[in-house]
Amino acid sequence: MAEHLGLLEACVVVGASNDKLKELYESLQQENPVPLPLLDPEVLHVHAPPFVTKENITEPGIGHFSRGQRRRSFIKKKNNRPGLAPGNTKSSEGCTGDVSVPKDLDLVALPQLCFPGGLQVSKEPKDDHFHFLVFTDVFGNQTHGVVVQYYRLIQVFQEGVQHQNGHVHKHPQFYAPYGVCIISKHPYYTALKDCLSCLLGQLKTCRMADLDERVKEFSAKLALVPIPPPGILHVMFALRPLTIVLPSREDKDRPVVDLDLHLPFLCFTPRVLLQIITSILTEQRLVFFSSNWARLTLMAECFMLYIHPLRWQHPLVPTLSRQMLDFLMAPTAFLMGCHLSHYKEVAKETDDLILISVDEGTISSDHVDIPEPPRAAAECFKRRQNGLHLHYDVEAVHQGACMDINDLRMRRRRWQENLNWEIQKVTLEFIVNILRDVSDHLNYEHRVFNTEEFLKTREPVDQPFYKKVLESHIFHSFLKDRLSRKTDAFTRMELSTRTEAQKMKAGIENPRRPTMQEMARKYSCPENRLSKRLGASLPNLGEEKHLSIPRHASLTKAIPDVSLDIPAKQIKIFKLPDFPPPLVYQYVHHYYGEVTHQLGKAMASLPTGDSSLLARYYYLRGLVNTLNSKRLEALSDFQNLYKTDIELFPGELVRTLVDSMQKEEKAQAERRPELKRLLCKLKSDEKSELGADDHVKKFQLPKSSMHLEEFVTCIQESGIVRDMATIHRLFEALTDGQQKVVDPELFRVFYTFWRETEAEAQDVHLPSEVIEHLDNNECVYKLSSSVKTNHGVGKIAMTQKRLFLLTEGRPGYVEITKFRDIEEVKISAASFLLLRIPSLKIKSSLRKEVFEANLKSECDLWSLMIKEMWAGRRMTDDHKDPQHMQQALTNVLLMDAVVGCLQSPKATIAASKLAYYDKMKKEVPMMVPKTTVEALKHRINPSLCMTTPQTVDVLLYTPGQLLLSDSDLNGTPKLWCALRHGMVVVFDAASWSMQQNCIQVGTKQLNCMLGLDQEQVWIGSQDSVIYIINTRSMSCHKQLTDHRAEVMDFALEEKSSKYSHTQVYSCSADGFVIVWDALTLKVKKQFHLDCEGLKFLKLYNGTLWCGARDCIMEVRKSGALHRKLSLPEAVMSTNATFSSFLLLVEKGEIWTSFSDSGELCVWALTDVTAPSNRIILPECTGVTCMIRVKDQIWVGCHGSSPMPSSVSGKIFVLDSESCSVRKELQAHTDSVQALCSAEDRYVFSGSAKHDGKIAIWKVE
Repeated sequence: MAEHLGLLEACVVVGASNDKLKELYESLQQENPVPLPLLDPEVLHVHAPPFVTKENITEPGIGHFSRGQRRRSFIKKKNNRPGLAPGNTKSSEGCTGDVSVPKDLDLVALPQLCFPGGLQVSKEPKDDHFHFLVFTDVFGNQTHGVVVQYYRLIQVFQEGVQHQNGHVHKHPQFYAPYGVCIISKHPYYTALKDCLSCLLGQLKTCRMADLDERVKEFSAKLALVPIPPPGILHVMFALRPLTIVLPSREDKDRPVVDLDLHLPFLCFTPRVLLQIITSILTEQRLVFFSSNWARLTLMAECFMLYIHPLRWQHPLVPTLSRQMLDFLMAPTAFLMGCHLSHYKEVAKETDDLILISVDEGTISSDHVDIPEPPRAAAECFKRRQNGLHLHYDVEAVHQGACMDINDLRMRRRRWQENLNWEIQKVTLEFIVNILRDVSDHLNYEHRVFNTEEFLKTREPVDQPFYKKVLESHIFHSFLKDRLSRKTDAFTRMELSTRTEAQKMKAGIENPRRPTMQEMARKYSCPENRLSKRLGASLPNLGEEKHLSIPRHASLTKAIPDVSLDIPAKQIKIFKLPDFPPPLVYQYVHHYYGEVTHQLGKAMASLPTGDSSLLARYYYLRGLVNTLNSKRLEALSDFQNLYKTDIELFPGELVRTLVDSMQKEEKAQAERRPELKRLLCKLKSDEKSELGADDHVKKFQLPKSSMHLEEFVTCIQESGIVRDMATIHRLFEALTDGQQKVVDPELFRVFYTFWRETEAEAQDVHLPSEVIEHLDNNECVYKLSSSVKTNHGVGKIAMTQKRLFLLTEGRPGYVEITKFRDIEEVKISAASFLLLRIPSLKIKSSLRKEVFEANLKSECDLWSLMIKEMWAGRRMTDDHKDPQHMQQALTNVLLMDAVVGCLQSPKATIAASKLAYYDKMKKEVPMMVPKTTVEALKHRINPSLCMTTPQTVDVLLYTPGQLLLSDSDLNGTPKLWCALRHGMVVVFDAASWSMQQNCIQVGTKQLNCMLGLDQEQVWIGSQDSVIYIINTRSMSCHKQLTDHRAEVMDFALEEKSSKYSHTQVYSCSADGFVIVWDALTLKVKKQFHLDCEGLKFLKLYNGTLWCGARDCIMEVRKSGALHRKLSLPEAVMSTNATFSSFLLLVEKGEIWTSFSDSGELCVWALTDVTAPSNRIILPECTGVTCMIRVKDQIWVGCHGSSPMPSSVSGKIFVLDSESCSVRKELQAHTDSVQALCSAEDRYVFSGSAKHDGKIAIWKVE
């Protein structure tokens, strides 16, 4: 673990051995000198931490890199005789002993990689040359290297000077190359190159005897540099003469970007760039070629960053030495690189390789077919690329000359960082555009991806690309992240670039059909207005050759030009103190102390509330304390991340840190409450991680008969239906009158019919004259065969809103009726010669004439479907709930599939078991009281993406910010809904579309929520933790863990002056109340109340009112009890408890409700011994919640209901003046669990799990 904390893993010096140089030198002095041969490079020196240790430490510690105690020898052949020493007349002691190598470091191939073109002595000094390396172990972990090659003069010993004829004869001079390689776990290519540049100045002027010491001192300095945490904090250090910056990662899931990301854009055309990215995504065997070794690794790393968050899963060896060319014969996918001189040899000897010339900007794939990337995504990528500013000199032409090299470097760095950010946005958008629709074909409950159905929605021209990508390891890893609902760069970009149509689509669950708007856009050409299937049964509609539109075309051919105006974060730089003598323990120990002191000063100077930067300082200080073996201080710093930014918390590091603690240190940690809580949480988190499931399944048709449980799973995996109750009804329909099992053949026929019907709907290409009569969001879901009607011959079409006739001959539109206007549907018999043909009659309230169609054998099915849609529309209109219509539509399509697959006389009877709304209409009166209809505005379903309805435990409304742009999701008002097991669903309160379908905060029930400054939402959980959600990132980034029992309620105290801070009161069931500073999240004070089950908190005029199960208390801010209100005697006899209370200070009243009583008690504040008024709520068995809106009291109740579909959750609206019931609203079919108001204009009510809906009510 420790080796990942610092910048340096090892520093290695590579070159030719003294023996070989001496032998070569002697051969070159002969009369017939041999040509300069290639020498075998060897490891000469290895320097790795720890460089200093404390003498009295007997047990290795983390801070001293415990791996340093595990060494092995890299044995070299030595010759003790004085030999030839480059740059020095004395032999180097550093080269005469065993080279000590860290055990975890494999240096076998390193000499070849440091000199990939071979090591050759030169007669002339050559320029210094840098190149870069990537090492990958068998587990896929990467290590990175930066190498510099430089030349030193080979000098002869005095005895090597010859005297001939009285003249001194000087031998010719030769130069030996040496390589210095810095190895790091982190890809800091630019920073490490700068470090080596600083070292070169010293190495060129020092004696050979001093070289080892100079490199060792240099390495020891780099080992003191900590890695910056993800986010906005960079680390800077001085290495004379340069100042070097280590950039941080954007977030914990992104890699470090410390290179020029625009280099491939300068070397390749947009088309070639996309071909290379496509080759990577389809996991081909790629080889980069260049005459410059440095370009190879940088190019490969750029492309790895371009596909982020997708991850390359195969061998990555961007630099192959000439001895390693046989690696290219590997049968698996890989990405490698070698010198351009090997291009012809590789092309001749190997097949199935994609050869990429970096120097020429070309790609060759004679034996490999590279599929074209999705057309719309590629066009969008090219548009974005044209907007990039890739040339620094053009951008900096207006700037003056810079007199300081570090200032000049800083200017260039800032420009490069901004450009890198723009490029990352462009490439990430490309990945999002090609994989955006994957989520539509995922089943999260069973972790299934329906490959076939996803492919059917792709454009035919794009399918070769998707077929290869979907089989790749890259995509499989991507699926794991999606099914785990990972919130990463892909998720955030996908959400921020959604169109309005995509946002609305997220709020409903519709079978996939093209809308009229999409149909009009796709098939605007006259020859494409009608499909093959539709045209086949209608005469004179044109030849089939005009109807060449693909059957399974994508619903979105073009990608809208959505703004990518995502600003880069403001960067803060922390400068490390000047390095001490790095090889003396006392100086190093003092240096770490100085770093922690500087970090403490930086924290103290932060403005209050800057928790993001404060978290980075805590992390960095914890890192430094870990390096310095101050384990308790490090744990304390990491524990503070819970209150500042939990996403930074290094769980693996902290667990290793705890494991390394000695008994005395663990005892000290147990005595500190905050560290004791941390240790307990680490143990519980470790257990939960062990049980994590990350498998991915592909949907397959069943091979054996299925009982109900297996059938439910199979239907959900197939993506047909998610709702459990609907699947149960489908099972009953398919097993009508038979043994209660579905055999695999029946399921196959049913599944095939469903998918074919879905596919055929894509072929319904209506003429523009018909489309203009329909709404933009309407879809044709069912089309009859050609039938005779009283309006002529044609086909009956059904959308989610209406029935219409598509007449034959010249296609025309005749509206039959909208579902809400139907008065009667019946089947009669029409006479035709001697036959009686079944006829369907539909009476509409808007037309006197009854529509009649001779549907023959289809009559029963159409009658069943129309009645279900009619009943669903009535339910939707009465209850203001559009999901009823969607559910009725699903029922209808399932009926059609059941009849289609059963093919028996009783098929329609079996299908009738799916007629849920029509049956409900007959069995249960559907009349909704006028009072309820007038007050009800809308209903939404927070459990839409789940298999069963969930209880709505808490509701919170947060207003929007008018000053923000419409594209900023944080600028819209939101409705936050807490469901079971720690799930939070967020709705856009302007459009009622689901903005975030699942934010996971723990796994327990959530009890309360509080919006704070439009930036945070506090959530109290049954697991005793307060979770804080950042409303911009929509992620839980902070946790408060000071409570010991479930957190029940919050109260907000606004700041009393501009110098004070907002305070939040929280209470837990064990009677503790904690007061938090809302900015710093520090505990201001806490106190304990003696009561049974503390549940509620309210602040009124500086007084705290606390409600428990058995009493309500007025408490001073100090925690002292002022007065107490106990349960009335009449209620105590029923075992009821307080369920909520309201304080009406201006009236001097307190209103209370009870869990198992339909009675409200009103108390006078002047006398709390007994209630002054009692209000009986009719047909109410208990009150769950109360809120005050203007002069009204809204009361949520639960009642006893004899039938599951009837109302059992009512809302009573009371006048606070007269204490009388103004309205009685039939709110839900289960008890009302939560109420909240939106700016006193609307009230939201959430219900228990049998209903699971949220109703929106208008306030008068």
